[in-house]
Amino acid sequence: MSLMTVEQVAEFLGVQNVRVERLERESLLPAADKDADGSPLFEKESVEKYKILAERLGGL
Repeated sequence: MSLMTVEQVAEFLGVQNVRVERLERESLLPAADKDADGSPLFEKESVEKYKILAERLGGL
């Protein structure tokens, strides 16, 4: 299982960090874990699936 930080997810999706944090808070992109600072960490596979779904629905 490969985990991605908020910054890595934001770069991958082409959005700002706050957008990723909001997606996690609204349970649209659930976090797999939290780091030592309490920031969410995401599974790479889940992020890739979310990107495909978002593009099918009209974009991020």
